[in-house]
Amino acid sequence: MITATDLRGRVADFLATHDFSTMDRLEFLRARFDSGLAWVHFPEGLGGLGAARALQSVVDEEFAAAGAPDNDPRKNVIGLGMAAPTILAFGSREQRDRYLRPLWTGEEIWCQLFSEPGAGSDLAALGTRAVRDGDDWVVTGQKVWTSSAHLARWAILVARTDPDVPKHQGMTYFLCDMTAPGVEVRPLRQITGEAEFNEVFLTEVRIPDAQRIGAVGEGWKVAQTTLMNERVAIGGTVYPREGGMIGPVVKTWRERPELRTPELRDRLVKLWVEAETLRLAGTRLRQQLASGAPGPEGSAMKVAFSELNQAVSGLEIELLGAEGLTYDDWTFRRSESVDFTRRSPGYRYLRAKGNSIEGGTSEVLRNIISERVLGMPSEPRVDKDVAWKDLPR
Repeated sequence: MITATDLRGRVADFLATHDFSTMDRLEFLRARFDSGLAWVHFPEGLGGLGAARALQSVVDEEFAAAGAPDNDPRKNVIGLGMAAPTILAFGSREQRDRYLRPLWTGEEIWCQLFSEPGAGSDLAALGTRAVRDGDDWVVTGQKVWTSSAHLARWAILVARTDPDVPKHQGMTYFLCDMTAPGVEVRPLRQITGEAEFNEVFLTEVRIPDAQRIGAVGEGWKVAQTTLMNERVAIGGTVYPREGGMIGPVVKTWRERPELRTPELRDRLVKLWVEAETLRLAGTRLRQQLASGAPGPEGSAMKVAFSELNQAVSGLEIELLGAEGLTYDDWTFRRSESVDFTRRSPGYRYLRAKGNSIEGGTSEVLRNIISERVLGMPSEPRVDKDVAWKDLPR
């Protein structure tokens, strides 16, 4: 069994033979992947060592302490947090070898083509069609709320391949080349003024069958792995104490005593306790992940994360008074990543509104928690056994 001491030794040996101050950054990251020091819980040969997932922090901390470059994970959240674990779980050996290394190094950015104008919270209702044509699939449809589509080289895509069976049974999972003919990306300007999201139009896009993940018709099963990892990626980040959204608010409170009132103090203390509770719960969730794939518990973390972010950002605006009402960052731009801590209070307040929608709405996630965690009866689903083509739209 690989221990933390073993990993520290491996990192030291790697750094002794790879001088990042003289090496090209990308070559350094590729070498780190090939040495198994990328994501240590992945198998050997795929960037890992087959170690416990909980030991990843040991490796990351050692590289950070040495000042080594990282793979800028905020720019490839979907690739690292959602596409990679799905490819690992369901991809062929050839697919793993082809996609995982450039994904981890950041050479290839990924996006997620799941949600549609008529299939967001009810993803299984999606209507984007994929029709078999020899060794290819021809895909036509529209996707929406696609983060980083304007930057992405690849996308994870779920499309309908059989409209004659119930909606959960007729979907198939693909890897879509975002540079392929027929792929059109259009920006969606958000309340923050920037375009982090996009709508994507697919017009007779040809996808080789070799880029199919899992069996035909098992797209829902594969997508569940993606969605569970997505909720952990969004809500399960483990920050240090007073990290995340609570940090800037606490800093303002300490540095600006003239802003304080007893009522604001009580609210801040309550939210500080909630942030600490969420931090500890996230640590526990990460420990559980060391022994298996994410489960429905990640939905609870994502709901808590969303509500806390919105409450904290709202308190920050109130704490700043008239100053908190200003927002001077309306310039339209194509965002590369979400940054809650190094942007203005106005940005945090506006951007946090999306937390309860992205990665599954809080209402949908509460249903998952009630049914799969608490064991409560499920809601009636009258369309469960109806062929997708017969569903009202």
